[in-house]
Amino acid sequence: MESTAMDSMDPLLHILRFIPYSFVRVPRLRLKLPSLTLPSPMTVFALVLVTYFMVVSGIVYDVIVEPPGIGSTQDPHTGAVRPVVFMSGRVNGQYIIEGLSSGFMFVLGGLGIVMMDLALDKNRDRSMKVSLASAGIVAVVIGYVMS
Repeated sequence: MESTAMDSMDPLLHILRFIPYSFVRVPRLRLKLPSLTLPSPMTVFALVLVTYFMVVSGIVYDVIVEPPGIGSTQDPHTGAVRPVVFMSGRVNGQYIIEGLSSGFMFVLGGLGIVMMDLALDKNRDRSMKVSLASAGIVAVVIGYVMS
């Protein structure tokens, strides 16, 4: 059988439970819950797009490893130093400009898909639909070819 504090025979426990509450009054609080306003859909889309860009660009890798912004190599025939954008010889390595450019191309392709989706809206003019569809196709093709 379980025993609780109310089942106790101790008179001191009963006095300590009820006496303070006979002259102490619980205050009346008029608290209002804060109103939660959700962000607009375009704000959420912009945050998701920026987060996607940072993830596919390798920003975390760049912060941790701190690779150089761009590489350089020396031409064996002329001895001239040329800039190199892609890091060769390391599969898991990248220059900063390489990550940012590839992330931009991925985002460009994604924005092209969004433009093609906007071209399907029935409330738009025909010229706007054609413009959005052609710009979306061009963006997807450029993003794919450059990646």
